[in-house]
Amino acid sequence: MYTALIYTIISFIASCICGWFTIPVVLDFCKRKGLYDIPNQRKVHKNAVPRLGGVVFMPCVFFGSLAAFTIAYVNGIQTITLSLWTVYFIVSITAIYITGLVDDIVGLSAITKLIVQLIAATMLPLSGLWLNNLYGLFGIYEIPYWVGVPLTIVAITFISNAINLIDGIDGLSGGLTLIALSGFIVAFCKWHLWTYVVIIAALMGVIAAYLYYNIWGDATKNRKIFMGDTGSLSIGFLLAFLCIKLSMSDTGLRPYNGNGLLLSFTVIIVPVFDVFRVALLRITHHRSPMTPDKNHIHHKLLRTGANQSQVLVVVLSLQAFLCLVNYLLSQLTGITVIVLTDIVLYIAFHLCLNRMIIRRGEKPHLFQDAKR
Repeated sequence: MYTALIYTIISFIASCICGWFTIPVVLDFCKRKGLYDIPNQRKVHKNAVPRLGGVVFMPCVFFGSLAAFTIAYVNGIQTITLSLWTVYFIVSITAIYITGLVDDIVGLSAITKLIVQLIAATMLPLSGLWLNNLYGLFGIYEIPYWVGVPLTIVAITFISNAINLIDGIDGLSGGLTLIALSGFIVAFCKWHLWTYVVIIAALMGVIAAYLYYNIWGDATKNRKIFMGDTGSLSIGFLLAFLCIKLSMSDTGLRPYNGNGLLLSFTVIIVPVFDVFRVALLRITHHRSPMTPDKNHIHHKLLRTGANQSQVLVVVLSLQAFLCLVNYLLSQLTGITVIVLTDIVLYIAFHLCLNRMIIRRGEKPHLFQDAKR
């Protein structure tokens, strides 16, 4: 185990260093080509900022993972094999990555991106990776293939977009992703699935490097960057894949354990709940669920008078708090009670938030374009 942890650390450091040195290269490229996210009335940032930070994510993950696997292989510890789902996953994530890149450079319609996401999501069940058990959630256990496959496709697409849509202030999407990956790395360590651990560590490394430039970078010196759709869609798809992989009942890989589904739900609860709440709000106000507005959790917190740094701390703290609550409840009760408790807590949080916004003389719900 200690040897495997060493290679995990190698993966993290290699990816972080790769990101640290390649992001400035991307920043200079964006400056030469004029590839900026220009501020307007519906965006939070005030300066023109390059939006191609996510371009380095997949190459750095590949570099960090390859470094660790190569050293392990040379030492006769790790044998690298390619299964069917691995090939399908590589093809899928590449399609998502290219789609995000094209969108960041020339722009794509929401429908086009959705179609690509659905096709990419469909490839994973075709390779044998699908949600086949709900472990007692609302009384449901094993589910048939014809139900599990559509559910898997919807779940992957929904999670991917949840990460993309919550990317509204500095550090938010990256910070939430780091929390989620921390949960996943613990889970995969527990089951000794070290290949996944190394890949997760590589993703954490490049995101750590990105967050430095995203949060503390100086836009006036061309050292601040956004991840763009290339980054948010890619890490969203990766998180969705990890959720399904951990949740799938596969006794050949690990013992039967319903905690995989609970953990997968818990570590992404804030972005998932936020997108579901906003979509439901739009529908109840007779608007399209895909119409942008200023009702995401970070928009509402900003209307309370908090600045971006305070909003970031509050949202990340909320995610960490719900993780703690779910862990404690998992020692006492089942997944259904835990999910219902999360819903009640999240609703209570937003009711309190609405009161704070109203006291400032503003509207708790604001329907106007708001996508960053």
